[in-house]
Amino acid sequence: MKKLLMLCIGLVSSSFILAQDITDAVRYSMDEIQGTARFKAMSGAFGALGGDMSSVNINPAGSAIFNNSHASVSLGLYNKSNDINYFGGINSSSDLNVDLNQLGAVFVFDNMNSNSLWKKFSLSVAYDSSGNFDDDWVANGTNPNNSIGDYFRLNAQGLRLDEISALPGESISQAYSEIGSLFGFQNQQAFLGYEGYIINPLEDTDENTNYTSNINGGDYNQRFAYASTGYNGKLAFNFATSYNDKFYFGLNLNSHFINYERSTFLNERNSNVSSTVTNVNFENNLLTTGTGFSLQLGGIAKITEELRVGLSYNSPTWYRVSDETSQYLSTNRIEDGQNINQVINPNVINVYEEYKLQTPAKITGSLAYVFGKRGLLSLDYSMKDYSNTKFKPTSDAYFSAINNDINDRLTSAATIRLGGEYRYKQISFRGGYRFEESPYKDTDFYGDLTGYSLGIGYNFGSINLDLAFSQATRDTNYQLYNVGLTDAASIETNYTDFVVTLGFNL
Repeated sequence: MKKLLMLCIGLVSSSFILAQDITDAVRYSMDEIQGTARFKAMSGAFGALGGDMSSVNINPAGSAIFNNSHASVSLGLYNKSNDINYFGGINSSSDLNVDLNQLGAVFVFDNMNSNSLWKKFSLSVAYDSSGNFDDDWVANGTNPNNSIGDYFRLNAQGLRLDEISALPGESISQAYSEIGSLFGFQNQQAFLGYEGYIINPLEDTDENTNYTSNINGGDYNQRFAYASTGYNGKLAFNFATSYNDKFYFGLNLNSHFINYERSTFLNERNSNVSSTVTNVNFENNLLTTGTGFSLQLGGIAKITEELRVGLSYNSPTWYRVSDETSQYLSTNRIEDGQNINQVINPNVINVYEEYKLQTPAKITGSLAYVFGKRGLLSLDYSMKDYSNTKFKPTSDAYFSAINNDINDRLTSAATIRLGGEYRYKQISFRGGYRFEESPYKDTDFYGDLTGYSLGIGYNFGSINLDLAFSQATRDTNYQLYNVGLTDAASIETNYTDFVVTLGFNL
């Protein structure tokens, strides 16, 4: 009867208890449109220009700048290299992949009524990659302070022993699954630590809520491996129109999709005389999928034939997200002079109830000066308040705590993009610069991004071929776990992209 009552309570109050945190909010709130080679070569400064398939993602009015129907496809070669420092242990990694950057078409329709000031309208549909999650690195060093034992101990503190241990006759898989259903993620972590002999209760009673760790003494040799893959994609349906060939207005209806897989593996060893447990292997796997919707409004005005201004609004993106997790733990301990290996492999995939994530809105102001057919300069300035990110339902106690953390630690972030193009006959030479502020108040934890880009294009008439190269750098600190072992690996990341675009008039 007690077990049935606990199950009913658990289904009502713990259906959303998982391990989402502020890093998940930031990951899905950042939009890094990869775009066409021309777009990339000018660092994405297209808010007042238009006339490029990827410019529609910055300002929806940009599709009305096209004089003819147009289509383009872009492929990118991406290299992400990391230099990692963890307690003096130095490592480096590099991840190279090829991806579909962009695919889209715009259809331009002239107004047959020559007396109307509404000269034309355009319809377009385009796919753009807005996030690449491929990453792979290793951090290793000797931690003099914190152990993975602290992670399990702090997760267990305050929890009853009968809420983190198996009932008589229950298998590891049954107990792990039921504890997750009844109480959630935190209790599962405490269960792993208890079954792995990493933590001990002060009193061997069901009512016990205090625990000690069997890993002590300082100097823990740790090796943390991180691997992730996936993408954030965006499919935009666009409508735009031109008034008197001086004012352009546009609307985007966007469909978003997330696919993110992450695996982390920690090995910790120690030879401390005060430690019973001398070796721990701890693996965590996460699969996140989601779909979302957003809209964009934008306008471009020709102040003169040379000077153009643009303004666009990106609404929040409203996601519906699902998570699946799995875990594995093995330990070695010394007991009565013997070395005992303990494996806790639940073979259980936790499938969590779907939840909602609302990312922040963004406003972009743009300015461009066109030197006839010889070239142009363009500047975009964007602002996004990351503290407005929210997990929903906000009435859930766990999500409410995360949202408070988001409000405390995240802030408004500006992005500046500057681009230029010079044309000589059929050849175009391009360059750009961008600066993106950190969404965190603590920029030592997650730094600003700076980058530059170069490119060249050739116009064959009805076909154009463009190439782009870009590079950017950001420094971050990756915190290993949210409690206990909260030490961070310092990572300097360099992003290097090569993009090629084939465009043609329809």
